Amino acid sequence: MAFWPHIISMPLYFALLWFIIHIFRKHYKASLYFWIATLFTFPLWMMGGVEGWFRWVKILSVIIPTIIIAIARVSVIEERKGKFWKFFQNDKFLWFPYGILFLNILEATIKDAQLGNYFNSATGFLLCVTIPFAPKFWSITKTHYGDLVGFTTASWNFLYTTWNACFVFAESPVYFGSSLCILLVAEIYPIVKKRPELYITARMFTLAAHLLLRACYDVFPQVMNTSSWYDPQVLKVWGIINFVLIVPYTFWHMWQLHTMNAENSFRRIKPAL
Repeated sequence: MAFWPHIISMPLYFALLWFIIHIFRKHYKASLYFWIATLFTFPLWMMGGVEGWFRWVKILSVIIPTIIIAIARVSVIEERKGKFWKFFQNDKFLWFPYGILFLNILEATIKDAQLGNYFNSATGFLLCVTIPFAPKFWSITKTHYGDLVGFTTASWNFLYTTWNACFVFAESPVYFGSSLCILLVAEIYPIVKKRPELYITARMFTLAAHLLLRACYDVFPQVMNTSSWYDPQVLKVWGIINFVLIVPYTFWHMWQLHTMNAENSFRRIKPAL
């Protein structure tokens, strides 16, 4: 398979995803209206070939939480009144995005094990273990963009990126190229902004946009098919490397909690960019 289409399509898709993060971060109300509107594109999902309950659940399990978090952003930044809006301003709400992230990783971890990608599956399990707890290390900022921030570390972000990329490489080689784009944008965006805690927000928007595009019109197998890249030996070594990297990180994470230094090493309060 020719490589040149990927040279064109992947940078273009990367740029589109970057623009999506920028717009939906900056315009929190527009983000809410847009993601609500996406629910009405379901006829296109059927025309686009979304078949089976699993695909429908997968799409909705990403878009609906994105809508709920968008509602929370509006509630917090505008300090809305009333029982409905106050619910989203309560710190207990922050267990919701924590739980969604946990379940998202757990789902892929189980699938990884079923595929025989055991070392990468173990990496996914340890990623679940090392998610900073809510609500202490999560918040929705009350100024600027009303960002959802999860105080993950740059190391955790990298480990998530390489773990998830390895998972997609095993589970859907056809979509590895497009998935690599959404992962790299989410990885690089917080680095450019010098705010690792924006990783969860960037990941949320890129994943939701990607699944929506696939549901409405799945062009990726035509313009970004990477099935020819698959190599079982690479997959095996990649999973082992991921596991070797996350074991010391897990010990470090637990040590930060044990020594009560996590407040300094996890939480990094900096001005919004």
